Formats: sequence, structure tokens, C-alpha cells
Amino acid sequence: MTTKIHAAGIDENRSVALQLSCGNANDAPTFDSLYEGLREDNVIEAIAMDKGYDSDRIRQRLQLDGIEPVIPPRPNRINQYHYDTEQYKRRNTIERFFNKMKQFRRIATRYDKLKESFFAAVHIVAAFICLKNS
Repeated sequence: MTTKIHAAGIDENRSVALQLSCGNANDAPTFDSLYEGLREDNVIEAIAMDKGYDSDRIRQRLQLDGIEPVIPPRPNRINQYHYDTEQYKRRNTIERFFNKMKQFRRIATRYDKLKESFFAAVHIVAAFICLKNS
């Protein structure tokens, strides 16, 4: 009954990659499919992500690609990493995107029973938000 929507976005109106996961699943395993969903021509210098994506594997993959990971460390992490708090403040753009998505009752309450139909509705709403605000 619960579903997490994971999104990579340029700003509050444009998402470039979307992914679904179970509500009780950790965020970190969905990183690979979300990251691979980004187009090759996107020039990314830094990525601001939630604490749920804090793992050594994700940090290493981003650094190998020349991308600065802006992820606050989890409180139980032995080696606390430093992150740029000013860049992390820009993560609110994706939160504003999710707020716009939740204005659609079908997304907020997850009326669809099948994953495929719910994910299709998420894509339609994301496209609507992009077109409406462009």
C-alpha cells in the first residue's frame, strides 16, 4: 500500500529520472537505476541527496564520475563526512517538485493498485508539471 517515488530533477518543474520502490525499502538500492536513467549529455558537478542515499558505494561511484556527492551523513556513521551545506540547501527544489506532484489526489493517495498504472500516472503528472511551468 505504500510506495516511494524517487526522482532526479533539474529544478522544481523538471524531473529527468523517476523510479518507484516499496515504502519499507531503503533508498540506497534505487540509486543505481535512477542514476543510470540520467542522460549522458547532462553535465553534473554535484548531486544533493537525502540521508537515505548515504553509503560508501554511492559516494565512490559519484566521485569516480567526477561528481561531488552532497549527502549529509547518517548519525550512526562511524566516519562522518563533511558536505557543503549551502549546496545541500538547493535540494529543496526536488522537495518542491514532490509538493507539486502531491497536489494531484491520484498521486497523493495512490488510487492505482498496480505499480505500472501508478507509475504511468506519476509520469503523466511530471510531464504536466513540466509543461505547465515552462
